[in-house]
Amino acid sequence: MAAVLGLALFLTAAPRPPQVAQAASYPVALTFDANQSKVHYMVDSTLHTVHGTFNVKSGTIQFDPQTGKADGAIVVYATSGESGNSSRDERMHKEILETWKYQEATFRPTQIDGTVSLTAPSDFRVKGIINLHGGDHEMVAQVHSEFTGDHWRGSAKFDVPYIQWGIKDPSNFLLHVKPVVHVELEMAGIQAGSTSPK
Repeated sequence: MAAVLGLALFLTAAPRPPQVAQAASYPVALTFDANQSKVHYMVDSTLHTVHGTFNVKSGTIQFDPQTGKADGAIVVYATSGESGNSSRDERMHKEILETWKYQEATFRPTQIDGTVSLTAPSDFRVKGIINLHGGDHEMVAQVHSEFTGDHWRGSAKFDVPYIQWGIKDPSNFLLHVKPVVHVELEMAGIQAGSTSPK
């Protein structure tokens, strides 16, 4: 009897095996706060570098941390583009982007390459389709994200070869504009409940 009691006491006092934290196995859903999100762009020319912004209308992204499969949409007001020069912006809207016809630009993510941490800063790639000036184009963005509780913020960088994508070249005999626009999407929002990406 004493031996049985001793064994019981030993088992009770022995340290339990550590609990191993598992990677998230559930889909993650993110919503954008349009007031804290902004598109910044930069394009070089022979005379100067043009900087400007566009406003974000809305955004939702869902992804599966296990497979990287993603869906959702980020919508930008094309009509909100401005660079600080009214005549240049008027030509951009009227002749280049034709925002009177194509009032929004949309990015739809399809796949995340890399690991997204919900507890530490992460760097990864997001693949998807951008609809710009009425055309769909495959695109890859380099993304940095940080989560604090149910809030998140991040940035996405990518290039837009606009002439290759069928958008008018704004160059003239005095000014040569580079054929690629460098874009950075500043973004922030909250993490919400989600369902599996379709």
